[in-house]
Amino acid sequence: MEKEYTHIAKQVIDIEAKALNDLKNSIDSNFNEAVTTILKAKGKVVVTGIGKSGHIGRKIAASFASTGTPSFFLHPSEAIHGDLGMISKEDIVLAIANSGETTEIIRLIPFTKENNIPLISISSRPNSTLAQKSNIHISIGRFEEACPFNMAPTTSSLLTLAIGDALMVALMNGRGFNEENFAKLHPGGNIGKRLLDTVSDTMKTENLPFLDTNTPMIDVIYTINSGRCGLGIVGNVNDVKGIITDGDLRRAMNSTQKDFFNLTAKEVMTIKPKFISKVTKLIDAKNVMNSHKITSLLVGNTHQLDGVIQMHDINL
Repeated sequence: MEKEYTHIAKQVIDIEAKALNDLKNSIDSNFNEAVTTILKAKGKVVVTGIGKSGHIGRKIAASFASTGTPSFFLHPSEAIHGDLGMISKEDIVLAIANSGETTEIIRLIPFTKENNIPLISISSRPNSTLAQKSNIHISIGRFEEACPFNMAPTTSSLLTLAIGDALMVALMNGRGFNEENFAKLHPGGNIGKRLLDTVSDTMKTENLPFLDTNTPMIDVIYTINSGRCGLGIVGNVNDVKGIITDGDLRRAMNSTQKDFFNLTAKEVMTIKPKFISKVTKLIDAKNVMNSHKITSLLVGNTHQLDGVIQMHDINL
């Protein structure tokens, strides 16, 4: 019989959830001061830490850099062996050490003092050497590591990461960092596509399913099916009179029944269809379709049709 481990998972999550809640309640003016100091800085935020703190530090630095706060990670051992030259007097050092007594981190302090470089630290011990010699110290408080020996960095790593995320979001807010800014720093992948691509990048422009107002119903159905746009367009590129969707066909069939195939496009079409500009972001087009519970939009206006955009074309 296999051993059951789900109870361990729940214990770990309970321990870490309690620590996160305690951390939330302990946030004080030091956090505010750290954010304000970083916002005023002319240089970069140099994040440093060793071991698990270093791994978390790399993530924090990357998050800062991708959201408008120039930042990079500097390994403390490399720093004290020559890489201190990477830090300018306009920078800020963000040092992470759970104990606040990590030798490699402590050896960086004289350099920051001599060059008047603000030192912000994150640790669990407000009375530690690092905390006492920092300009600003953010404490992650007292907690229980989720490790059964209360030794392996588990809860401490999570709390440090949470502080890093909180700093990142606060800095985004302070800088007025918006989706357009975010997109410029993430041009690749789904994030860039969602925030940068416009309707014109995806819309269908060729072989659009046009219908005349007098088109008989059997030809209306054929044109909609062959057009693969989820609708038929009554009129032409310079004069759109309306559209016919599957919903229009179902409603007409239900109301007329036997007379359905005697109808023309004009008698079934929806006048004043919804249009969207070709420069509209894809995410905004998707939101419009969702809000109106439709799956297709005409691109342009009643006097100039540029194309058709469908929900299934927007791969976000």
